[in-house]
Amino acid sequence: MCNLYAMMRGRAEVAALLRALDRNNNQPPMSGVYPDYAAPVIVQDPTGAREMRDMRWGMPTPKNVLMDATKKRADKLRAKGTAFDFNELLRLEPDKGVTNIRNTASRHWQTWLEPGHRCLVPFTSFSEPDQVGGTFKQVWYAFAPERPLAFFAGVWTAHGCVRKIKTGWEDCEVFGFLTTEANAEVARHHDKAMPVILTEPADWDLWLSGAPWSEVRRLQQPLPDGALQIVNHGVKEDEVVPA
Repeated sequence: MCNLYAMMRGRAEVAALLRALDRNNNQPPMSGVYPDYAAPVIVQDPTGAREMRDMRWGMPTPKNVLMDATKKRADKLRAKGTAFDFNELLRLEPDKGVTNIRNTASRHWQTWLEPGHRCLVPFTSFSEPDQVGGTFKQVWYAFAPERPLAFFAGVWTAHGCVRKIKTGWEDCEVFGFLTTEANAEVARHHDKAMPVILTEPADWDLWLSGAPWSEVRRLQQPLPDGALQIVNHGVKEDEVVPA
């Protein structure tokens, strides 16, 4: 599961490539994007107009997961003899978000796979922990040492929840991206999955278009073997790409 990536290219480059409006062009390069961080994504409205927005990484958690967590909290409160309103407890159950979406057949994800909720997430490299070798150190992948720009196939929504107890209720826009089987390079270190990465302009346009999920689901596939290179090891943030 990918929970770390970098976006070291300028926002202006991304906006120009995707023909998107960007109202925040001063954001510095991001050498490490972690869950719940705000990062740029590109969305498209029904007229075809595109915009780059900053959203927080982590889609809404399935209700059954939040329900199970709330029941555990309720049991602890009962054991202490503390009175509580279960519905309110459920409403305020911390939702850290889901960064990666693999099971697109799940009813939880159906609405967000349709037009209007799909987005592109720009990146220059991504990291997976070395689970196969057992070190769990970060292994960074990119298309070349120069870290050319690429895009994850993402989804987004407006979401109200408690992300952290200390910050309370928040209304925010959030995103996540799809995963699929690992290709050969990723599987050597992380054989469970890899992000869905779109490299062709025609696929970018299709993903953002009004086409139904039945027409775009073919894009949820791994990159061809040999497409990626390992560009860094064992660091929490990827190196800055020289100008």
